[in-house]
Amino acid sequence: MDAFVQQFFWAFVVLNVVAIHVAFVLLAERKVSADIQSRVGPNRVGGRFGLLQSFADIIKLVAKEDVIPRDASRWIFIAGPFLVMTAPIMLFVVMPWGATPDGGPLVPADLDIGILYIAAISSVSVIGIIMSGWASNNKYALLGSMRSAAQLITYEIPALLAVLSVAVVAGSLKLGDIVSAQGGYWLGVIPQWYFIPLLPSVFIFLTAALAEMNRIPFDLPEAESELVAGYFTEYSGFRFGMFFLGEYALLIFFAGLMVVLFFGGWHSPLPFAPFTAVPPMVWILVKWYLVIFLFLWIRWTYPRIRIDQMLNLGWKVLIPLALLNLAWAWVVLVFFSPSGGPS
Repeated sequence: MDAFVQQFFWAFVVLNVVAIHVAFVLLAERKVSADIQSRVGPNRVGGRFGLLQSFADIIKLVAKEDVIPRDASRWIFIAGPFLVMTAPIMLFVVMPWGATPDGGPLVPADLDIGILYIAAISSVSVIGIIMSGWASNNKYALLGSMRSAAQLITYEIPALLAVLSVAVVAGSLKLGDIVSAQGGYWLGVIPQWYFIPLLPSVFIFLTAALAEMNRIPFDLPEAESELVAGYFTEYSGFRFGMFFLGEYALLIFFAGLMVVLFFGGWHSPLPFAPFTAVPPMVWILVKWYLVIFLFLWIRWTYPRIRIDQMLNLGWKVLIPLALLNLAWAWVVLVFFSPSGGPS
């Protein structure tokens, strides 16, 4: 019974924390895009900063009529958005949020196969996208879902190879162990974060993550100028909002995963006061928000690429580069001790 209560508690916390963060990341996206385009952005609902704009939009979506096309496959049409929304939230089960007083990870479930769990669950959302596109009985929705499947297959391979390079150096598939392995300092001052010896992995994972999230410059599955709205063309109301919840939950997760894999998780960047006095949860959240800002910055800076360019980049550039990078990870493992310093 105690285990059930604990699991229910973590599920409640994760779901609410993710939902609240999605609302504010949506607001941040609007503010960042407005600033880049020399606009003001939301500045009415919730004061001059528009702090309640996302919540007003949620109320609007819930209140809208839920339309199901006459010729759609009704139950598949209904189930698709639930898969797209649920899979990214399930990923947070293995995400560390900080450190416990004894130095261990503060995580709902620090699975021994955490990396494999992420690889498996992150592929589930594309099943919901394919279901939604096919069940809509709309050619634009079907084309968008097929693009999403091709994109996921293409970019999940280099993403997994980039993550495996970290697992090779850390010697573990547990996210908690990967963060703990980055806790030391070279020469007493340089943090032993994996983005230094595994810099190619950072760029490979960043590019592949943007593609898996279907964000610019890889938003081919929902290209408005070509496919109206892609796989969610026929959706409205709350189900339309589910797609956005899943998309931004995935963005938040991948930002956190980059922090855990490459930027030391909850560890301080410097071993001096007052840096060491900052709570571990604060450090991981600060890094987390900076990576989220990077994702938003990229979206509103680069143009969309063509479908052939997207596939060529994945198969002809990123996958060979990721294989070479995996070999480089073995070199790093051989010439660096388990603590990260020279052997």
